[in-house]
Amino acid sequence: MNVCIVGLGKIGLPLSLQIAHRGHHTIGLDIDDHLIDLVNRGEEPFPGEPGLVDRLVAARAAGTFHATSDVQSAVSVADVVVIVVPLVVDEAKKPDFDALDAATRAIAPHLRPDSLVSYETTLPVGTTRNRFTAMLAEGSGLEPGVDLYVCFSPERVSSGRVFDDLGRYPKLVGGIDDESGVRAVDFYEAVLEFNARPDLDRENGVWNVGNAEAAELVKLAETTYRDVNIALANEFAVYAERLGVSVFEVIDAANSQPFSHIHQPGIAVGGHCIPVYPHLYLHTDPAARMPAASRFVNDSMPAHAAETLSALIGDLEGKKVVVLGAAYRGGVKETAFSGVFPTVAALEQLGAVVTVHDPLFDNDELEALGFSSYALGDPVEAAIVQTDHEQYRRLTAADLPGVEGVVDGRNLLDSLQWRGWGVDVRTIGSGATPS
Repeated sequence: MNVCIVGLGKIGLPLSLQIAHRGHHTIGLDIDDHLIDLVNRGEEPFPGEPGLVDRLVAARAAGTFHATSDVQSAVSVADVVVIVVPLVVDEAKKPDFDALDAATRAIAPHLRPDSLVSYETTLPVGTTRNRFTAMLAEGSGLEPGVDLYVCFSPERVSSGRVFDDLGRYPKLVGGIDDESGVRAVDFYEAVLEFNARPDLDRENGVWNVGNAEAAELVKLAETTYRDVNIALANEFAVYAERLGVSVFEVIDAANSQPFSHIHQPGIAVGGHCIPVYPHLYLHTDPAARMPAASRFVNDSMPAHAAETLSALIGDLEGKKVVVLGAAYRGGVKETAFSGVFPTVAALEQLGAVVTVHDPLFDNDELEALGFSSYALGDPVEAAIVQTDHEQYRRLTAADLPGVEGVVDGRNLLDSLQWRGWGVDVRTIGSGATPS
């Protein structure tokens, strides 16, 4: 097959290389000329994705992959076009379709008859059929279900483990009609390889869930569930602080019963997915209460951490406080919806002089994000652990000279050990909030 992938970001590029690895001629289409130049030279455009460079070099050598910004040349030869352009939300938390609309309108005039278009970007329910299929038909002159086939197939991978995740999780598809669904199954079975999953009720592979709306809802359901679950854990954590008990022991004990699957609490929920997708769900089901409530609870946790620090060491006015971790997730150099932003804002509202440290970001990168950078070993009076970087597990009081108190937002530190160094550590969800 000839396959065109629209959007060569941290999901689209690995997907392209997976398809090329299976022997299909793959064209990556993007508007970023610098990125295109890098990948066509076989150079890694972004760090942190194991296996990407090797697959990129191999695909370039085999002639199975190249990148371009020329829409006509990429789309007009494609049997399948896969769209992985991000969908973001605006300040009002409403989906901003501008980039996806532009991509859809750009490819439509160049689609071949009988081609399949697959949307992998997470979408509000009904968007594939009601928005994009209509747009594709208008721009191409093709008739959906006759000589134009469209499906939704959500990406279910995470940065830093994309190639593993492509084989680990079933690939879900739903077409706008039966034939679109059949063609989607055939395509993904030809380009993906799946691991054995004896824990599943059916064989791991490509699963047709019925139609595009069902596939859209599956992705929103699995991610919104996580946000709601974390919000419940955070509610338990704040209550446990008032009770003077450890929420982590409570959760471990509760989860020993096989019907309890409570997640872990923490200072923030970040990344491109979990903080965003409940809003996409609410876009077509605005009466839903739990997704809105979970967003409210999880958004409140950075301020709770700042208030806990103030209660721990006293008034923060003029105090030097470092936030440890700019990344939204440990080991991933990415700040999308990271808790660092609201945590810094909450501390500054309390009068603190705030700096930020992250082992994955240099000083210039942190300052470009709007932060004052911190170097371990510099004097500081307090700290908040925001990111679960493994390096932070090995921190000692000598790394934060002068520190009086630490709020651990990720349950990383050994509070007894820190108390031995004369520093009080409060882990969110563990023990009583100081009065």
